[in-house]
Amino acid sequence: MDKTIVIKLGGSVLGSRDTSLEDVARLKNEGYRPVVVHGGAATVNGWLKRLGIATRIHDGERVTDLDTLEVVAAVLGGLVNKETVAHLLSLGVKAVGISGVDGALISGKVRGVDWGYMGDAELVDPTLLQTLLDNNMVPVVSPVSLNAGDNQTRLLNINGDPVAGELAAALQAARLVFLTDVPGIKDAENNLIRSITALEAEIMVTTGVATGGMVPKIRAARRASAAGTVTSIIDGREPHILYNEVINGLNGTSIIA
Repeated sequence: MDKTIVIKLGGSVLGSRDTSLEDVARLKNEGYRPVVVHGGAATVNGWLKRLGIATRIHDGERVTDLDTLEVVAAVLGGLVNKETVAHLLSLGVKAVGISGVDGALISGKVRGVDWGYMGDAELVDPTLLQTLLDNNMVPVVSPVSLNAGDNQTRLLNINGDPVAGELAAALQAARLVFLTDVPGIKDAENNLIRSITALEAEIMVTTGVATGGMVPKIRAARRASAAGTVTSIIDGREPHILYNEVINGLNGTSIIA
């Protein structure tokens, strides 16, 4: 049984009282191979405000001009990444912080002029991740990635949700888990859906039932499902829900092939 698990920590659940990293450490100690992908939009927003840089949103995602890109790279590739690594180290886990740039892990291209240096992943090289996992380490991945289509600006801002989906697919991970601030996917009557196929979830996007931050998670789940990965979307505000979901299931929404 493959025990590789890609875990996406949303910025909304990363905090001093969150138990997600404790669960990562416990899973690691029990023989699982966790890969942590983190966001950090709230921290980025705080630094942009502190620096007097306006935040603009287009179609639900951050417009990333050059000034914003520099802050995103510094905060996500530096501060948030290293704080996460430091926390795992304090829990006895050999964690290593990297970004999509390192080892050309994630290469992408800008989406279009309306988004600036916000882009989409086009190529994943999991060699570095495999090396870290095979040497008993936990990779902590910032979604700042390599801009393959611009010789002037080498960095690219990519949403952490699709990054997690691409990594899960490339690693053929057993599980992809999104920790967010909602219980899971809800239907048109606001009822929680416990299990759904990737295609059914995509239909919820196209019909407008699933919106906002759920859209990139569903599309990442569909990408991962092609490699046989089962995706869970769970409420990271609940103590130790990550460990409980991996061991027992029954939390949030499961998305299957």
